[in-house]
Amino acid sequence: MEAASTGTLLLVLLLLLVLTLALPRTPGHLPPGPMPLPLLGNLLQLRPGALYLGLLRLSKKYGPVFTVYLGPWRRVVVLVGHEAVQEALGGQAEEFSGRGMLATLDGTFEGHGVFFSNGERWRQLKRFTTLALRDLGMGKREGEELIQAEARCLVEAFQGTEGQPFDPSLLLAQATSNIICSLTFGLRFPYEDEEFQTVVRAAGGAVLGISSPWGQAYEMFSQLLQHLPGPHTQLLGHLSILATFAIQQVQRHKGSPDTSGPACDVVDAFLLKMAEEEQDPNTEWTDKNLLMTVIYLLFAGTVTVSTTVRYALLLLLKYPQVQERVREELTRELGAGRAPGLGDRARLPYTDAVLHEAQRLLALVPMGMPHALTRTTCFRGYTLPQGTEVFPLLSSVLHDPEVFEKPEEFNPERFLDADGRFQKQEAFLPFSLGKRVCLGEGLARAELFLLFTAILQAFSLESPCPPGTLSLQPAVSGLFNIPPAFQLQVRPTDLHILWPR
Repeated sequence: MEAASTGTLLLVLLLLLVLTLALPRTPGHLPPGPMPLPLLGNLLQLRPGALYLGLLRLSKKYGPVFTVYLGPWRRVVVLVGHEAVQEALGGQAEEFSGRGMLATLDGTFEGHGVFFSNGERWRQLKRFTTLALRDLGMGKREGEELIQAEARCLVEAFQGTEGQPFDPSLLLAQATSNIICSLTFGLRFPYEDEEFQTVVRAAGGAVLGISSPWGQAYEMFSQLLQHLPGPHTQLLGHLSILATFAIQQVQRHKGSPDTSGPACDVVDAFLLKMAEEEQDPNTEWTDKNLLMTVIYLLFAGTVTVSTTVRYALLLLLKYPQVQERVREELTRELGAGRAPGLGDRARLPYTDAVLHEAQRLLALVPMGMPHALTRTTCFRGYTLPQGTEVFPLLSSVLHDPEVFEKPEEFNPERFLDADGRFQKQEAFLPFSLGKRVCLGEGLARAELFLLFTAILQAFSLESPCPPGTLSLQPAVSGLFNIPPAFQLQVRPTDLHILWPR
């Protein structure tokens, strides 16, 4: 009997030792946070499907800077609110400029391409991509004309619905995808093109998969789930469609290289760079970096702006008085149907305020993209080891009650001063900030303004449902906030719009 008791005691001690060893180590002096459990991390506090809300709830207890464990080994420092995020990404930009992990995508990108790379590879690719887009017209008149031409095609597609209810998601995504395809591949595609529709739907399906409850669970337990059957096979299918399309376009460029003049698109520019450095064994201008950069541009350029425009249209259906005020401003300032240009933004302060408020309220990337410390760093009295992942919760910045009064309400007036002029808000950071700020911010801002104003100038927007029944809450909230689906009806205005030629 005594021997049995001794054996039981030894077994308990051995189990406690195993559990203790399984607990994650915490080098440095980390911010406080809930105690992680062996094998589970902080799963009890962070439910997949509501990860952002769980992190926000923990900040009430542990403050604006705290530590959590996504699963048993993934340690993350979380930043909540404008002050903490600004201090880190703005005040210590170099230290916080590493790219953290996106488990759902890391197996595909493997640290390559402009978005997922780090160190010298990232610096070179970022510099190249920024300059290439600028040379192709981003921030210039050529880029504006490209977007205006696509806006005209979008308006014509909306006219083709002949006042019948339709879901605008696909057409909006095709418009924004065409803009990035024109810059990246030198091509645009008819909206009726079935292959193009498949690619655009694949980009949307990837966003949905990444942001789903399963996608959030995968971020916490990828080492286990990657070996099991599940929805990640569908996600990989979507990514495969994007990759196949990108490979086809790259091969088309390689089959007919043009070295006689300046690059016509991003792929051309990259191939020229590859030719310059083909003798360098350490070059970053490789097929892998080209393909992964192109896939990222295609993916991000298709889904981000289109989702935001779609949410802005939903807001105008929900608040018809706001729509009427936008349309009245457009009519008053642009006269007899002149198509809007970027130079008109200052004359359209209310319209600009509505767009900013739509971006703020949606908070498209609520948890921000994961960052990582490039070196061991002191931050607010804590010592964060090199490589520590950081989640800057951008939604907590855009909804910070210290900056935005009643942040959950839609109120464009918060972006106007007492005289009705547009006023910037320091905490308006939908594109993040610091070294990892969205490199397509300028393009995205131009697309949002030109596509939105073109639609509102051409049409009166109606919903087959009463405005009060429309929900503004995301249908899915994960890495991205995905607005709910809705039906739209468009009624042409009496204006004959004069598009630039």
